[in-house]
Amino acid sequence: MLVFAVALVIGFVYAASELLRDLANVHSTSIYPFVLLGLALTIALGFEFVNGFHDTANAVATVIYTHSLEPHIAVVWSGVWNFIGVLSSSGLVAFGIISLLPVELILQVGSGAGFSMVFALLTAAILWNLGTWYFGLPASSSHTMVGSIIGVGIANQLMSPRTGTSGVDWGQAINVGKTLLISPLVGFFVAFLFLTIAKLVLKNPKLYAAPEGNEPPPFWIRGLLVLTCTGVSFAHGSNDGQKGMGLIMLILVGTVPTAYALNHAITESQTAEFATISRQTVDTLHQYVSPSAVIGEPRREVEEYVRTREFTPNTMLALQQIVGDLGNEATIYKVLKDVPQTMMPNFRNDMYITSEALRLMKSSGKPAFTAADQMVLDTYKKHVDAATKFIPTWVKVAVAMALGLGTMIGWKRIVVTVGEKIGKQHLTYAQGAAAEITAMLTIGGADYLGMPVSTTHVLSSGVAGTMAANHSGLQWSTVRSLALAWVLTLPMAIILSSSLYMLFHRIM
Repeated sequence: MLVFAVALVIGFVYAASELLRDLANVHSTSIYPFVLLGLALTIALGFEFVNGFHDTANAVATVIYTHSLEPHIAVVWSGVWNFIGVLSSSGLVAFGIISLLPVELILQVGSGAGFSMVFALLTAAILWNLGTWYFGLPASSSHTMVGSIIGVGIANQLMSPRTGTSGVDWGQAINVGKTLLISPLVGFFVAFLFLTIAKLVLKNPKLYAAPEGNEPPPFWIRGLLVLTCTGVSFAHGSNDGQKGMGLIMLILVGTVPTAYALNHAITESQTAEFATISRQTVDTLHQYVSPSAVIGEPRREVEEYVRTREFTPNTMLALQQIVGDLGNEATIYKVLKDVPQTMMPNFRNDMYITSEALRLMKSSGKPAFTAADQMVLDTYKKHVDAATKFIPTWVKVAVAMALGLGTMIGWKRIVVTVGEKIGKQHLTYAQGAAAEITAMLTIGGADYLGMPVSTTHVLSSGVAGTMAANHSGLQWSTVRSLALAWVLTLPMAIILSSSLYMLFHRIM
């Protein structure tokens, strides 16, 4: 506990010192952006703290209830591997979540409407997570976050019907919804299958017996359970830990764009390479430009395409113009950190909107690029994403520390529900291993594909699957409560976040 406390202090001191170093070069005549930054970061890390109550606690439930690890040791061990998972995360899930937000709020995140969006969706997610935690219900933080984002999108569209502003990217929301819907079913049936196969192959009766007293299981069983707990904790950190990261990056870009609008780690040689691939991309896009195309403001044209998904002849000409301008400016400034402060927000927005347009064109197949041309566009998009979709190490450390601290404080309610209240009998060693192996593989696979899934749903449904396979029986009152929380999470998060967005928008 002392070592973990020291690690927490070191982690937060490191994150704070790195943030202050980045802000040292930011010149502002007003303290207002820094006050907003502090408030927004506090709320964002508060979400991850509450996330630790819920999702991280699931990872330690089976090792605690099989007496493989003493509770506080289990929580510390899980926290360490959550930390490693967060640090090794790719960022795909983080920016996949961000792409659900209305595009104009992302591009104008430094405005009052942008901050209203961030505050509303994070506050709504925290309130719902705290409520379900209080009643010991393993509700999904992923589910809550997606519902909050949808609520903000709907409110944004209702408040500005005449301007044509976008609401929710329903195609992307449906894809995320599918993963959140399917993952509990995968958890249930895969865990059921694992335990059934284990019974046929592994005949050791100790595996299928409930722990006696407080005695730990045999060494090799204990090692397996600790290993699966480690895997779930790592996978959870690499997937769930990303949900707050993307929002923190939006906050940083909105408050201090000078420091965070563009990735200052991009080298001169990488910038030169970007300029070269930009020229190739301009030539590639030119082949698909209609002779009748006419544009006024290129970014407005491309932004309209991203918002409406309606491709017009003007779209390609506007996109070609933006790509050419970005390449020319990269040639002039040599490295991204030398882009003038006044230009950084627009430079980033041009890059972001270009990346989103290329993503939509590829997914829709309109226009139909040849394989060779698509390869050029994919290479260009990778360069653009490297410049705009990045997460500093200190952000990852801060998120990992918040997750770990939340788990240390709030683990017990959720652990008791998973360990005692899903099945009618005590969790056996084999059941714990089967549920955690399922969760580890499912979450790890989702992270590789850049899809957000719920650790809570996967693990608790995995435990239910093992109870069914073991004919232990389910406590249907708990199952009904879990199902009710699962059903209510999305609409309640939508209602909370949309109401808060309208309130904050009026205030700010």
